[in-house]
Amino acid sequence: MNPPISDRIAKTAPYPFAEIDKKVAELKEQGMEVIDFGVGDPSSPTPDFVIDALHEGAKKHATSGYPSYIGSGDYRSACSAYMQKNFGVELDPETEVSSTVGSKEAVFHFPLAYINPGDTVICPTPGYTPYKTGTEYAGGESFFVPLLEENNYLIDYEAIPEEVCKKTKIIWTNYPNSPTGACAPREWLEGLVAWAKSNDIIIAADEGCYHDLYFQEKPTSILEVTKEGVIAIYSLSKRNNMTGYRVGFVAGDQEIVSAFKKVKTNIDSGTPNFVQEAAIAALQNDDHVASMLEQYRTKKDMLTSALQGAGLPESDSDATFFLWQRAPEGMTGVELANRFVDLGIVVIPGAWISDTTAEGINPGEHYVRFALMPTMEQMEEACSRIAELSL
Repeated sequence: MNPPISDRIAKTAPYPFAEIDKKVAELKEQGMEVIDFGVGDPSSPTPDFVIDALHEGAKKHATSGYPSYIGSGDYRSACSAYMQKNFGVELDPETEVSSTVGSKEAVFHFPLAYINPGDTVICPTPGYTPYKTGTEYAGGESFFVPLLEENNYLIDYEAIPEEVCKKTKIIWTNYPNSPTGACAPREWLEGLVAWAKSNDIIIAADEGCYHDLYFQEKPTSILEVTKEGVIAIYSLSKRNNMTGYRVGFVAGDQEIVSAFKKVKTNIDSGTPNFVQEAAIAALQNDDHVASMLEQYRTKKDMLTSALQGAGLPESDSDATFFLWQRAPEGMTGVELANRFVDLGIVVIPGAWISDTTAEGINPGEHYVRFALMPTMEQMEEACSRIAELSL
């Protein structure tokens, strides 16, 4: 039996990180010791105190049945307390917060709350793939805005054509930004809020994966500017090395959060209660985050020094655990990535995680992305191999 798949799935491109996994497997089959800077999945373990809370939570909820669709009251209160402590933002846990199964499901499903066929969603490029796939599955159309070095990788919202704005329901933002590592200054956020309000556009701010992973000034949350017309998405995956736990939350405008809850209750059965117990413990502890950040800072400094020593253009990152490295003049990111593959080093070509704009610009064409996931020992080996890079 070979039934035809749906048109929607047939038109969906392979998830780019799956292609990286395939490449890594091929190199290993060839007997090469691979150092993988591809997918941003932390190699360090989840903190012991989080695992302890998970264990206790499993015993506490051994017979508790299905969890709440939107998160327990205790978990939503912990999310609110985290936002108050870290950003000075007051949130009503009953009306302005909902749990999520990590951030990916929230990003993918949110357009279902507001998008009708023919509506437009503005998406940054390079950007997280579910911004566009969630839009497409909701029946909408994506309009891509490039993140360019000359604009400090900030969306130039004032350059978006008026005819696009008239059809737009949602604009996605992502600061601290993956993959560029850029942070959005408060004045830019204030300008974005004013622009979105004047155009009656919802701001969906995917900001919570990397807000605690910064190397310069602490990033500003858009919720510090306003909650009106905004939904912000957070995840514990990167802050707490909890990618496999699939837990996060959304927060913001109570009407928008309410619409998201309506979508969510029809799609999944909520985050397991014992995982929420672990997440509560994780949100209440900042000490382990500081230690983890110092490790990323050390890795970043090692890598940038090695890359510049090999003759590559200067690069840096204000936040996240990514490095957005420009290729030498006259070389594409794909070509540079292949040079690294020859050394047994896997990186992601920027073009793979970027979409071409209406003007024909692919802003990732001349870049590669490093995720600072290898161990310190692997980092040292990678830096040694990079010294042999022939450009």
